[in-house]
Amino acid sequence: MWKGIVRGWVLACLAAVCAMPPALAQPAKARATAHVDLDARFQEVQATPALAGELYRLGRKVAAVCAHCHGDGGNSTKPSIPNLAGQNPAYLLEQLRQFADGRRRNEFMEGMIRAMNADEKIGMVLFYADQDVRPQPAADQALVLKGQSQFNKNCVRCHGSEGRGSAQIARIAGQQPDYLRTTLRRYRDGVDVRSNSIMTANTRYLTDPDIEAVVAYVSSMP
Repeated sequence: MWKGIVRGWVLACLAAVCAMPPALAQPAKARATAHVDLDARFQEVQATPALAGELYRLGRKVAAVCAHCHGDGGNSTKPSIPNLAGQNPAYLLEQLRQFADGRRRNEFMEGMIRAMNADEKIGMVLFYADQDVRPQPAADQALVLKGQSQFNKNCVRCHGSEGRGSAQIARIAGQQPDYLRTTLRRYRDGVDVRSNSIMTANTRYLTDPDIEAVVAYVSSMP
């Protein structure tokens, strides 16, 4: 049943894309990039401000389709679905690649991303990177302080003191709490849907209360 529901969502969203005017759904330059190397195209875009602006505008239109799950401007209204606002563009582009080739597993996301061409993907990550993330207010300051201690011990080396990561590492500051919780548990427990040797090593000994503390701290970071 679940797979049927997911396929229904994929078809509905793809239908929404197909229903867009041709200039919005897939401009001529975008169609020509369906099978180009993402890294090379991204480097070209970074070196060409006019092209970056063009793809940013395309990405804003693509993001309108993604808003049903990820929210307007990439701030999700659903705690289990990640914010994309403020995410590092090169990192986000790599995650799109991993969904497309099956290294990250989510049937809904895989279908959506495989329907996108290179320029749509690059434009989308440029758009989301430029948006401001809205952090979650902290309710339990004692839990936040415990989470800060765990963060400084396990996370700061890669994600930085402000939780904003780098080109290769995710921004986690202000991320949705349920999404953070689920992701940390998957890394700790070695669930196939998320695997990363560094994350596995740094989460292996976290207890559920430790994870709750990290989530409280990280989700409240601006």
